[in-house]
Order: sequence, then structure tokens, then C-alpha cells
Amino acid sequence: MDEARAREILAAAGVPVAEARLLALGENAVFAVGDLAVKVGRDAELFERAERELALAAWLADAEVPAVRAAEEKPRLVEGHPLTFWHRLPEAVRPAEPRDLAPLLRRIHALPEPAAFALPRRELLGGVERWLRLAGDAIDPADAAFLRERRDAFAPAAAALTPHLTPGPIHGDALPRNVHVGPEGPVLVDLETFSSDLREHDLVVLALSRDRYGLDPAAYEAFTGAYGWDVREWEGCAVLRGARETASCAWVAQHAPTNPKALAEFERRVASLRDGDAEVRWYPF
Repeated sequence: MDEARAREILAAAGVPVAEARLLALGENAVFAVGDLAVKVGRDAELFERAERELALAAWLADAEVPAVRAAEEKPRLVEGHPLTFWHRLPEAVRPAEPRDLAPLLRRIHALPEPAAFALPRRELLGGVERWLRLAGDAIDPADAAFLRERRDAFAPAAAALTPHLTPGPIHGDALPRNVHVGPEGPVLVDLETFSSDLREHDLVVLALSRDRYGLDPAAYEAFTGAYGWDVREWEGCAVLRGARETASCAWVAQHAPTNPKALAEFERRVASLRDGDAEVRWYPF
């Protein structure tokens, strides 16, 4: 789905296309239309996820967690594409930082399971096979085999972990890019990855960002100070980190057939895992 097709779907839904400004184009095309944001899903398979995202928005509103608010309670299915309507947020007052994420995670991690719907498990390694298959012959078969072996080792190890925190609802992609800092403070802006699992999943993300992606250690310390605990103190941290690194390598691999930079980044990541070097710099892709 490209922008032109997404605009056709907006028009079919009765949205004034002339007023629509594209904000993002990925699995969803996101448009600003007046005081609304409209998300057009890639295909009908995303309809169930759109339903859950709107249910999540209502649940978070009831729990008074700062997050994006839905303008319509149910998604629309227009020409085979799910559409969801959201209230636009005011302009950001500054970029989000790790310390802005911490209090939002504390609020989420204090919530019980929703009563009206079920959250899925966090299938961290679930996409590995699909991503490697999409990579095809663009990557070394030995590298693909290496990642499959890591997946098969980390999956049962992660399932056997004893958590430090009480399991329950998690964000699933806990990064500052999913926080909007408006005049009234930080707000969560992406609900698609919400799940129910070890709360430590949300905290390992930034620990890995510190070690692999160049996050300033001072910013990480501000995050752990605001949250109240450093997941690196937990004996299971290395297992969740290893699982996430495996998934991150495989995710980049899917782009290798058409992007030489993706192939180079994939090879850098795999080499660092083979060498057991936990501090080789990885680059976001």
C-alpha cells in the first residue's frame, strides 16, 4: 500500500482527502486530518489488531494512563483495509527521553490484566523464521542456521525464567520514540505491541540500547532511577537480552535482498554474536 492507495481508501471512507497530511507510512499509513489522526492498515489481516488497539486505548483511558485516545470506538473496514480514528496530540514541547518513558512503564506495570479482552503473549522470537525466509539467498546460510540455533536455545530458556517483577501487561516496544512529550507531559503514542508477559521485557529494551545502540549511560541511569530498578541486576537479563538480539538480527535480514546497508548491518550483528562481544556497536535500521 502506497500513499496514493491510502488516499483512495480515505476518500472511500468519506474523509476529506484534500485536508489529509501524511505523517507516516509503514504497516499503517497515518494521516493528520484536522484535529484527528487516521490510520489506514495495510490489509484486512490487521483488522483484529486494530480492534485490540482501540480496546487498549479505552482500557488505558479508564486507568488514567496518559496515552493516545481513540476518536471512534471501533475500526472501520474500507475496501479491505482497517481504519482507526484518533484524537491528535498537541505539538511536542521537546523530544522524548528515556526518563520520560519510565513513569509510563511504572503505570502500565501496576495494571492488572484487562477484564474485557485478552492480551497476547510477547512473541519476541516468533518472527525469526519469517524474516530469515524473506532474506533468502541474500544472507549466508550459515548465518541463518546460527540464528535458528540461537532462537531454539533462547526460546525455552526465556520460558523458564523466574521473574523479579510480577508478570502482566507490558508495552512491548518500550522506547522513547513511542512517547510524545506535550504541554501536559509524556504520553504513549503506540499501542500495537501491548502484550502480557514478563515486565522485564520492557526494561531489557533500554538496557540493550545502552550497550548496543549508543544510548548515553547517563540517560539510561536517569531511566532506571525514575523507574526504580535496573533490570541488569536480574539474573535473567542475559537471557532476554540474547533473545532480543537474535530477533533484531533476523529482523534486519529481511531487508538484505534489496538494501546493501541492511546486509552490512546484519553481518556486523551476527559477527558480534558469534564472537560473544556484547559491546560491538549496532546501528538502528
